[in-house]
Amino acid sequence: METILVQINNSKAYRLLEDLEDLRIIKMLKKNIQPKQKLSERYAGKLPSDVANELQDFVTQSRDEWSKRNI
Repeated sequence: METILVQINNSKAYRLLEDLEDLRIIKMLKKNIQPKQKLSERYAGKLPSDVANELQDFVTQSRDEWSKRNI
């Protein structure tokens, strides 16, 4: 068996491929191929800057408290 990559330009072509898969002539391995996106890129600009600054200050304060704890 050989694996190939196919670009679908028309919804009718996709339906034809599904029909071929139903007939067990082909097997579609992946229906959606999306490039992985970094979380930093995905969520960049989602928080208002004032909220982001407050959150960063809280994280910094929490880390300082964690490192100074006496257990």
